[in-house]
Amino acid sequence: MPQHPFHLAFPVHDLAAARAFYGGLLGCPEGRSSPEWVDFDLYGHQVVAHLAPDETRAAATSAVDGDNVPVRHFGVVLPMPDWEALAERLSAAGTRFIIEPHVRFKGQVGEQATMFFLDPSGNALEFKAFKDMASLFAR
Repeated sequence: MPQHPFHLAFPVHDLAAARAFYGGLLGCPEGRSSPEWVDFDLYGHQVVAHLAPDETRAAATSAVDGDNVPVRHFGVVLPMPDWEALAERLSAAGTRFIIEPHVRFKGQVGEQATMFFLDPSGNALEFKAFKDMASLFAR
């Protein structure tokens, strides 16, 4: 099945901080923008930071393989070498992880590398990579 880019809009408290985080730290090219929002290309997907300070808040968590995972989060499934390079770049930049880069579900279907961190507005992001990409939707 062909892959189609997804579109996700999310609230931020400050567009300059969003530009520094998504454009600078994560390296997402910027698309269209206005004084109220800015588009970013997140690995081929359109994510839009909307200036809405009153909508930013901490996410509830849910237990997943021993971690308290933010329920409201987004991110990208990367090839393992790209995930490793991103984890190294984020670590070198002093990123505060809410869930440190590690492998979960070791030895099980769906074994995956994962990491969670927050953007400056408290939006949780997860980037992951699978030992076997064919197990992305395996049960």
